[in-house]
Amino acid sequence: MISLTPSLFLNKTVVPGCSTRLSLRQPRTIITPPASLRVFSSLGSNQDPTGSVLIETTATSSSSLETSAADIVPKSTVSGGVQDVYGEDAATEDMPITPWSLSVASGYTLLRDPHHNKGLAFSHRERDAHYLRGLLPPTVISQDLQVKKIMHTLRQYQVPLQKYMAMMDLQETNERLFYKLLIDHVEELLPVIYTPTVGEACQKYGSIFLRPQGLFISLKEKGKIHEVLRNWPEKNIQVIVVTDGERILGLGDLGCQGMGIPVGKLSLYTALGGVRPSACLPVTIDVGTNNEKLLNDEFYIGLRQRRATGEEYSELMHEFMTAVKQNYGEKVVIQFEDFANHNAFDLLAKYGTTHLVFNDDIQGTASVVLAGLIAALRFVGGSLSDHRFLFLGAGEAGTGIAELIALEISKKSHIPLEEARKNIWLVDSKGLIVSSRKESIQHFKKPWAHDHEPIRELVDAVKAIKPTVLIGTSGVGQTFTQDVVETMAKLNEKPIILSLSNPTSQSECTAEEAYTWSQGRAIFASGSPFAPVEYEGKTFVPGQANNAYIFPGFGLGLIMSGTIRVHDDMLLAASEALAEELMEEHYEKGMIYPPFRNIRKISARIAAKVAAKAYELGLATRLPQPKELEQCAESSMYSPSYRSYR
Repeated sequence: MISLTPSLFLNKTVVPGCSTRLSLRQPRTIITPPASLRVFSSLGSNQDPTGSVLIETTATSSSSLETSAADIVPKSTVSGGVQDVYGEDAATEDMPITPWSLSVASGYTLLRDPHHNKGLAFSHRERDAHYLRGLLPPTVISQDLQVKKIMHTLRQYQVPLQKYMAMMDLQETNERLFYKLLIDHVEELLPVIYTPTVGEACQKYGSIFLRPQGLFISLKEKGKIHEVLRNWPEKNIQVIVVTDGERILGLGDLGCQGMGIPVGKLSLYTALGGVRPSACLPVTIDVGTNNEKLLNDEFYIGLRQRRATGEEYSELMHEFMTAVKQNYGEKVVIQFEDFANHNAFDLLAKYGTTHLVFNDDIQGTASVVLAGLIAALRFVGGSLSDHRFLFLGAGEAGTGIAELIALEISKKSHIPLEEARKNIWLVDSKGLIVSSRKESIQHFKKPWAHDHEPIRELVDAVKAIKPTVLIGTSGVGQTFTQDVVETMAKLNEKPIILSLSNPTSQSECTAEEAYTWSQGRAIFASGSPFAPVEYEGKTFVPGQANNAYIFPGFGLGLIMSGTIRVHDDMLLAASEALAEELMEEHYEKGMIYPPFRNIRKISARIAAKVAAKAYELGLATRLPQPKELEQCAESSMYSPSYRSYR
């Protein structure tokens, strides 16, 4: 009998491609437990009265201590990514695993571990093996029945925020069931987990906050961020979504309560893109808030001070970016989310050459909108270079979309980028962006300052520019008025109208307004979901230009190829891959985006195209390149099905 006292703390070290080893801090001896070794949790019967963890083995020779620990932690059969410690990938779905944490989880501890808890789905054999008898009712039910039961409960709620809170609670108690539910009912639950409900959740985050779901890094942690990152229980992180909460959706500065955005985005990375939940890290950078309502709210959970700017802000962000690279390496994806314009562009430019960074508001939105426009050509004919584009909104989303459209036109038409930009016009809060305003506008707007007389009102800009495509990214609701839409319909047989601002209350117009005011001729898509609209006996299905079409598959493509930098050509590849998913049946309903029910297949194809482009550009490090990239993407996707426990 070997007794390990608390001073000899048991560590688990996981090295990709290697068997797991157990190390003792004192004395400095490295051992791998033999197959007959049994590790007991604190609730097991073999615990020393002093509180020591007992390891019992029938082997006595020292050589047996070097036996493989394959019976304790399974080795992944999938090449690439971090080792599949929890048995999460689709390729390991049929393998029995051990519910391992610091020890074999059992009893009450197992029921409180969201990675391994199965609730009433534990079999009788598993209940005996893991000391669960009496801790659960006697009935054993399937995961499918659990899904059916929870959906029945969720549908009883009338308030979307109640559904959101119920889903978050499920995520914290039974991770696999949460993702099984979300994958199986993605079209119904996506608006609950993300837009528009997540906006309300962020507004009320201080009131509904129960337990941490990510890392909060504030100015108080300055100088200690490296240590703070090490506090996160998972060490093999592949994707980080980070926000500073200054521009949450179209709701403005929500400070620390913006955490709902990284949490929601990473849930979609797993459910839609197959990135393992154990490899995802949500982060909120708290530098204060300028929202007076929050500063005076007794339930606000963030720093109660005005937002830090300038050097103080830059130093904190630089420390964070440096610490991330030190902790997780060169190939961790860092997705910037909902930063204000002045910081978003600067951060992307500053770290785009040194880190694997991606701004979803600038690049993700651009990619999904470009995909919709490519698909819409089926209705209106011609190529993108034949069309004129007018944007309402010249922030991150507007300028990001405009630049990617110009890049696509430039590549397809073989014309200079500056020439491609000339058919793209932007309107901001002061009116049409023209060359006479060039000295007074922000640097990211300057490429769009074309020669034209100043125009203040949007409807006048529509009449003057005569666009075939009208895109709203203003964050201000009801700005596509009846006059604006009717003018677009007079100028075009099939006007393309994209009302992209979130949440629903901030949408530039509704689907019903777009179809009614255009007499059923508009090609319409929005940022938040709208129900189908019936006009003069015909049913129109409005598209949702949701970033969730792009970023999960895009991120998976970066991970599976070991890409070290994001290139614009990868965004173009993702857009074209999404546009290819439209079938004849979708076009017949006026759709320019495919249904979400097939999103995992779509994400796998996007991942394959992104990975292929990374290999082509020489930015991929996972060599040799897999022959079947789409098959590789599917096999490495997270599977929420319950595993059988030894």
